[in-house]
Amino acid sequence: MRISVAEAKEQLADLVRRAEAGDEVILTGQGNAAVRLVPEPEVSPEEFKRRMEAIAEIRASAAGKATPGPSAARSQDFLYDENGFPA
Repeated sequence: MRISVAEAKEQLADLVRRAEAGDEVILTGQGNAAVRLVPEPEVSPEEFKRRMEAIAEIRASAAGKATPGPSAARSQDFLYDENGFPA
């Protein structure tokens, strides 16, 4: 099934149900295929746990590498003059 994004706005819940049931739903923009709705694949509890552990490892690794940067509180001051007008 092909349907324009404008039309899909009114029928989104129905389109999602159809995609979950296995129907091919393609949203079009200006007549061209833009997006295909597909059901989310089932993930086993073991796979979910493995993914969460991988995410935790990545976060821990990144936390050790992060360094504080400059404060952004006044990062755009150079855009304005002393009276607060654009420079």
